[in-house]
Amino acid sequence: MKQLLQLYDKYKSVIAYLFFGGLTTLVNLVVFFVTSSLWHWNYQIGTAVAWFVSVLFAYLTNRVWVFHSHFTTFGALGREIVTFFSVRAATLIMDEGIMWIGVSLLSQNEMLTKLVDQVVVVLANYFFSKWFVFRKTKATSSVNN
Repeated sequence: MKQLLQLYDKYKSVIAYLFFGGLTTLVNLVVFFVTSSLWHWNYQIGTAVAWFVSVLFAYLTNRVWVFHSHFTTFGALGREIVTFFSVRAATLIMDEGIMWIGVSLLSQNEMLTKLVDQVVVVLANYFFSKWFVFRKTKATSSVNN
């Protein structure tokens, strides 16, 4: 049992990211389904709307439960939000590109393409968040520990 707890402690941010990443992916897929299949919007517009809603959800959950970010000023919080959305903009480009290749070039089903697309995007988002948004600096590490 002690080893299991040690493994959990070692990988708890990855476990939390996978859990909330799964929920974020679900948010993205549901919003995409609604905009594309129910409202019959163009898949590229649906992808952008789903991206925005899911990135907002991801920011809130990642900040609190995955990376445990704690800033005491509005300026620091603002920089974190801008950085998070800016870094995620790179995955919006990936998202739109994969959807365009799958749907427009390869004539694949929109939802199937979206599922494949989300696997790539989730992996990219984790590393971008870890490396650029919620990275521990010496100043924030000493405050958080």
